[in-house]
Amino acid sequence: MFSSSLLKSVSKPGRYAGGEFGQILKKREDVDANFAFCFPDSYEIGMSNLGLRILYGVLNKDPKIRCERVFAPWTDMEDKMREKGILLCTQESGEEVRSFDFLGFTLQYEMCYTNVLNVLELSGIPLLASERGEEYPIVIGGGPCSYNAEPMADFFDLFNIGEGEEMLPEIVNLRIKMKKKGASKQEFLREAARTIEGVYVPSLYDVSYNEDGTVKAIEPKYPDVPRKVRKRIVKDLDTMFFPEQVVMPYIECVQDRIALEVFRGCIRGCRFCQAGMVCRPVREKSPETLLKQAKCLYDNTGYDEISLTCLSISDYTRLRELTDGLIEWTDGKKVSLSLPSLRIDSFSKELMDKVASVRTSSITFAPEAGTQRLRDVINKNVTEEDLMRSAGIAFETGKDTIKLYFMNGLPTETLEDIEGIGLLAKACVEKYYATPGHGKRPPQITISVSSFVPKPFTPFQWEPQDTVAQLEEKNQYLKEKITDRKIRYTHHDARVSHIEAVLALGDRRLSAALIEARRQGFRYDAWDEFFSYEKWMDVFAKCGIDTAFYANRRKAEDEILPWDTIDCGVTKEFLLREKHKAYGEKTTPSCREACSGCGANCLGGKDICCAKTK
Repeated sequence: MFSSSLLKSVSKPGRYAGGEFGQILKKREDVDANFAFCFPDSYEIGMSNLGLRILYGVLNKDPKIRCERVFAPWTDMEDKMREKGILLCTQESGEEVRSFDFLGFTLQYEMCYTNVLNVLELSGIPLLASERGEEYPIVIGGGPCSYNAEPMADFFDLFNIGEGEEMLPEIVNLRIKMKKKGASKQEFLREAARTIEGVYVPSLYDVSYNEDGTVKAIEPKYPDVPRKVRKRIVKDLDTMFFPEQVVMPYIECVQDRIALEVFRGCIRGCRFCQAGMVCRPVREKSPETLLKQAKCLYDNTGYDEISLTCLSISDYTRLRELTDGLIEWTDGKKVSLSLPSLRIDSFSKELMDKVASVRTSSITFAPEAGTQRLRDVINKNVTEEDLMRSAGIAFETGKDTIKLYFMNGLPTETLEDIEGIGLLAKACVEKYYATPGHGKRPPQITISVSSFVPKPFTPFQWEPQDTVAQLEEKNQYLKEKITDRKIRYTHHDARVSHIEAVLALGDRRLSAALIEARRQGFRYDAWDEFFSYEKWMDVFAKCGIDTAFYANRRKAEDEILPWDTIDCGVTKEFLLREKHKAYGEKTTPSCREACSGCGANCLGGKDICCAKTK
């Protein structure tokens, strides 16, 4: 446990104090396995993560398991720890992380990889899995980045691929059972890979490379190790564990509200979106379950806002029933509702009237591309008419600020597409003044542009990313095209996107660069104040790694990809069909309009797949 004198010497000591209302306390001697669950970012971000809350509760629900939380310490605390030789400890008991049986990381974003290594180092745990003996925790990874675990493969004992509510307790209980029989860590890892669907153990696979640097083969070392690791899903969300009591942080977090998960998956199939592919098939919770969970969390937390979370809330088939049921009791208690991820083509005044976000002056839409041609390429399936209609509804109800999200660097993009971003924003300004009953203040249209990053398990996984110079030129071109003061333009740092692409598309050879980055003190690379593109490029150069090979190279369609060991349910054949349709500027209908044969029904059968058969 951190001493009071140490806590007084750092900013926001509430990050480390523990003792929060709602935390779960168990004694080491009362359980068979101890699990430290780490969100490798600041406390404020980690405590806002719904996945952490769910898995923390799932593990602690098992009387044989104790799960405690740990976060990446902020830089001032890290400096104090290193100065005084203090090892990282958990929130609940203050015990050293390295004394636990398991250390699990949720990998939400590639730019947090250096934080993962920093947490290992601050815990006194060797970075490389091959150097960790029986006395160290089994290090587990999960989350979106585990779909290409290869850049981090050397640092983890195993990865759980897919949803962890059922899988994580199975992993821990297998370890308990085998440890009682005297089995070694390696014996456990092989048994887990062999018997638990969704478990990927990198050390059980040999990877070889061709002379040109591409992957030659990925071979299991033993015949009983699966050649393909299929992801796990929870088939029935209504019966899935959901925390009735959450840990209440002492300090303000990024999201201080009730997060109500409405459904998982997406019916849309945007060709750049990894989440829309790897989270299939769509599974919904019933309004009855959601209403019960919302009321329970309100009673137990006192939060005055409920956020309905999913990839596209307007695609929830019983949205009206849910919102009506929530409003019946939230209005009287002055609890506001927010609906993120509103689609332009399904936005309505009725929906606006039901949520707190319409009572503010701004609203956000994501056209993603500036022209209809490019929106068809990426399969966005929204039109300029959809945007103008939605903007008009917003302006009629008192909005004067609209935020528009776009990407640049998308496949087949031209300068005409870039210019189209500015023209769409200008059309929104004109729509404001053409809308009867618009506000008295001038409108403010904010354009936010991020750089396209090719991601595994998308139709664009074979595509090259634009170079940093090309992305920056496009950013400057758009800036010059925007002359109206009513339009505000912001863009993401193209240099961060380049490093993200390298880590997202990389293989095991990147581990050398990550170790060197850690040796040089890299941490919090997802934060602008700590990220250094020049230092990252120096590290890659020192390790003999050509970043263009990973980020800026077009991959052959028959090339073995680093993540080909993983089966996310969506087939490579489907992804290739979608890639070819993109170049033909042809769209694919949503799953509810027609089944496109993505393959995701293999994970649960036609009974849970929402796809409409042709």
